[in-house]
Amino acid sequence: MYAVIETGGLQYRVEPGMKLSVGKLPGGEGEDVSFDRVMLVSGTAGIRIGNPVLDATSVRARILSHGRGPKVTVFHRKRRKGHEKRTGHRQDLTNVEITEIIGG
Repeated sequence: MYAVIETGGLQYRVEPGMKLSVGKLPGGEGEDVSFDRVMLVSGTAGIRIGNPVLDATSVRARILSHGRGPKVTVFHRKRRKGHEKRTGHRQDLTNVEITEIIGG
């Protein structure tokens, strides 16, 4: 059984027991969190697709840790002007473990 959820403007294909990194979520380590924007559920009864989301369906997960992603370097340059600028960005992430799919 798997589901497609949306969080932080991104979509993820998840299964129970799967670990993944998503955009920073409120809550501490060890707390449970629920993803209500479920777009697709596939199980033994077949595939259900939402329009755009499924009602009465959610995915539960446990927060494992908070951290930051790898550094992304951004370089700006304007030709013939001698202008160069280098900046960086690190995204705040939350590592979660999917525990169950409810309503699938």
